[in-house]
Amino acid sequence: MGVIYAISCFTVFLPSSEKVQAKRMDRQELFMFLFHFICYGVLFVKTLDTKLIFLYAVQVAFFKLLIFIYSRVYVDCSRILMNHTCFLLLIGFVMLTRLSFDKAVKQFAIAAGTSVIVLFIPYFMQKAAGLKRLKWVYGILGLLFLASVFVIGTSQNGATNWISLGHGIALQPSEFVKISFVFFIAAMLTKAPDFKTMLITTIFSACHVMILIAEKDLGGALIYFVVYVFLCYVATGRGIYLFGGLGAGAVAANLAYMLFAHVRVRFIAWKDPWSVIEGSGYQVTQSLFAIAAGGWLGKGLTQGRPNDIPVVESDFIFSAITEEFGILFAICLILIYLGVFVHFLKIAMDVRGRFYKLLAYGFSICFIFQVFLTIGGVTKFIPSTGVTLPLISYGGSSVASTLIIFAVMQGIFIIAYKEDDEDEEEQSNKKNESNQPK
Repeated sequence: MGVIYAISCFTVFLPSSEKVQAKRMDRQELFMFLFHFICYGVLFVKTLDTKLIFLYAVQVAFFKLLIFIYSRVYVDCSRILMNHTCFLLLIGFVMLTRLSFDKAVKQFAIAAGTSVIVLFIPYFMQKAAGLKRLKWVYGILGLLFLASVFVIGTSQNGATNWISLGHGIALQPSEFVKISFVFFIAAMLTKAPDFKTMLITTIFSACHVMILIAEKDLGGALIYFVVYVFLCYVATGRGIYLFGGLGAGAVAANLAYMLFAHVRVRFIAWKDPWSVIEGSGYQVTQSLFAIAAGGWLGKGLTQGRPNDIPVVESDFIFSAITEEFGILFAICLILIYLGVFVHFLKIAMDVRGRFYKLLAYGFSICFIFQVFLTIGGVTKFIPSTGVTLPLISYGGSSVASTLIIFAVMQGIFIIAYKEDDEDEEEQSNKKNESNQPK
């Protein structure tokens, strides 16, 4: 099912009629629910826990209701984006149920509640024409919210980037501020930027990144920096912003290595984790053991030892998936993420408004770079940055912010779709006028 679904991610881009496309989406939805049924069937057979049946039934009802509401409320919405959202959430629910039933229930509750809230975002995106005029609101409120952890924040896993809400619930501001950050840069660069505009944008962006570095949230800082660099390049078309940004990033990485002990620890754990396997390299080595143990087809759901990996539910969940589902499925999962990225880029290219175009490009880079950091970290391709895998890793803030991003992209897709309809109607009217006798 994973292979078939991954292939369908790209066949939907083939030219076809709306009827054929609808059938493709229906088949994709079928593959998704079959995968869901098989996974929970295996989990139930292995545990004989009746709570799994209830959780499975509630999830099926949630996904079917979500797809039904979206297709009725937003007739012009992107069904492929809707399917990808559900499938990635579904994989996360399956793995979390296997790892920790309580965390799976908590993750599902957050995802379901957020899905109801973000249901209004595409409508708001269509009606709120003045979003691009709120650039200072995005920039200032984003900085204040990001810096709030210095006053009311708590530390988790060595980083002070959480706000405790009590009863075991914590909020990570950087996950939500990255949304306002993309809105800020897109609003600033909507008009052809001059030197003053670029300077102000750079100063605000640098403040965001410096706050994250002070919080020791290096993964978040890297995502913000890359989004800034690429959006500046897209908005201006000047290579100096791209190559200059990459050069500045290399210099900043060297400075961070010299100034911060925790950066040196992570670098050593990445360069030679075997030399520090009983300390900072333990997590990376266990991740590599799990990936290798899974082989091409995996050890089977519930047959691996994912709990040997520290923080496996969040930062290293890709390793657990690879161990039990196999390298082949892991490659398919990467292809699904690439499918989402390609669809995001297509939305960015299709929409005409410069503000919406920059928004779509910004969220495209933000999304795929986060995927790269997560998978690159657990496979030892790059140093681990403590970033979650979108819609799959355990973490309410991560899931909620990603669902907001997907809802914003749905809104931009609908705007682009209506622009195409208006163009076709205008061309049809011109053709009818030209055919009328003079």
